[in-house]
Amino acid sequence: MRIRVPAIATEFHSTTVLAVLRDGAIAMAGDGQVTLGNAAVKHGAQKVRRSASGRAVIGFAGSAADGMALLERLEAKLEAHPGQLRRAAVELAKEWRLDRALRRLEAMLLVGDPSTLLLVSGGGDVIEPDDGVAAIGSGSGYALAAARALVAHTAMPAAEVAERALRIAAEICIYTNDRVTVVSLP
Repeated sequence: MRIRVPAIATEFHSTTVLAVLRDGAIAMAGDGQVTLGNAAVKHGAQKVRRSASGRAVIGFAGSAADGMALLERLEAKLEAHPGQLRRAAVELAKEWRLDRALRRLEAMLLVGDPSTLLLVSGGGDVIEPDDGVAAIGSGSGYALAAARALVAHTAMPAAEVAERALRIAAEICIYTNDRVTVVSLP
């Protein structure tokens, strides 16, 4: 008789990050949940932060180690091209796509300053949303819809829109919790 042991789940669902650019300010919100298979294994992860120079906000979705590696590389690009967020993001996207080791990284980034918001992916994408709202991660669709509705129908500042929209997403998405971290720049 053969006993079958179930495989341990290794697929991580771990992130919802939302950014809102409004009235000369940017706010980025991230939830704290990290999920392994069908279990929440961490509740207070930090997925959003200000850049080392304090001139941009950055968030990641995907593998934590991959996201952190990309954040460090983006920081280096921002230092090499101060005040040129788009150029730094494009340089990272080019390196990410062309480098064999980087191509295997499984993460996405949101980066912004008070005038620009960009989504950066390993496929070489650098996307600037038309409406100043972008989201990545497991609950991104819910957070994006909530933020767009709040932007269209309220006068809330960017930070309040980002936090409320992420809390709405947390009520719907099982991979998003309500331990929200918000970072913003005026």
